[in-house]
Amino acid sequence: MNRVLISIFFILITSLGFSQNGKLLSKKLIDLKQENFWNGISENDTLISKYQYLNHLNFYKITYLSDSIVVNGYIIEPKSEGKYPVVIFNRGGNRDFSSLTIGTLINYCSELASKGYLIIGSDYRKKDEFGGEEINDVLILTETVKEIEKADSNQIGMFGWSRGGMMTYLALQKSNKIKTAIIGNGPTDLFGIISDRPEMETKVIAECIPDYWNNKEFELKKRSVIYWVDELDKNSSLLILCGTNDKNVNPAQADEIARKLTEIEYDFELKKFETDHYFTEYKSELNETIISWFNERLKNYR
Repeated sequence: MNRVLISIFFILITSLGFSQNGKLLSKKLIDLKQENFWNGISENDTLISKYQYLNHLNFYKITYLSDSIVVNGYIIEPKSEGKYPVVIFNRGGNRDFSSLTIGTLINYCSELASKGYLIIGSDYRKKDEFGGEEINDVLILTETVKEIEKADSNQIGMFGWSRGGMMTYLALQKSNKIKTAIIGNGPTDLFGIISDRPEMETKVIAECIPDYWNNKEFELKKRSVIYWVDELDKNSSLLILCGTNDKNVNPAQADEIARKLTEIEYDFELKKFETDHYFTEYKSELNETIISWFNERLKNYR
C-alpha cells in the first residue's frame, strides 16, 4: 500500500512540474552600474551619449521552468507602461561558451527594445545537446511571456544569432506562434559545418549530442534545416542575414537555404553584408535592419 501511495505521489509531483512548464519563477531587476561592462558604456558614472537610450529600459534576470528544469534567462523591457511585441533572442555558442548575459542582450537587442519591444532570452539548460531537448527552453518562452505584464503574447517574433539561428529554424519547425524571425549567420547544414571546421565535430557536436557516433547522420539531419525546409511554419516569415566574410559559418549555407526557400515559395529575404561572423563593421546597419524588419513584420503587421 505504501509503495502505491509513494508512486502516486511521485506521479503527481512530476505531472505538476510539467503542467507548470513555462512558469516564471523569479524576475530580478538588474542595476547596470553593478555589471562588469558598466565602465565601458559610461563616463563619470553616467551613460555616454551612445547609450543614453538605456535609461528608458529595465533589465531583469529571470528563472523559469522548462520540462521541470529551472532555466536562467533575461528580459529587457521599456520603462513606459504599455503592451509591447515580444522578440525571443536565441544566443549562440554552446554550453558555457558565449552563455547569455545581459551584456549580450544589450549588444544585440537593446536598440530594438528602445523602439518599443520586449526582449526575452534563454541561456538554455545546463545539459546542452546543441539543438536537442533544450529547444524546449526556447519554445516554452511563448508561455512564459503570458505572465509578463508588458508582453503582448499575441505578437511574438524571434531573433537568433549563429547557433541561435539553428535554434530559430528548429522553433519555426516546431511552433506556429512565431510571427516572424531574423537569423544572423546561422548554420543550416551541420554536415557542412564539420566539413569546414572538423574541430566543431570533435570538440562540440560529439560532446553535446547524446550517443552521437551511433546516430550521427540522424542527429545531424535533425538539426539541419536544409533537410526539412518544407516543415517550417508557412504562416511565418524570415529574414536571413549573412556576413560574406564569415569564417565560422560558410556563407554558401545562406545561399543554399535561400534556394530551398525560394523553391517552396516561402516568405523570406536574404541580405548580405561584407563583414565577419559578428558583423563587426556593420553594427549600425545591423540594428537598423533588425528594427525595420520587426517594425514591418511584427509591430505593424496585421
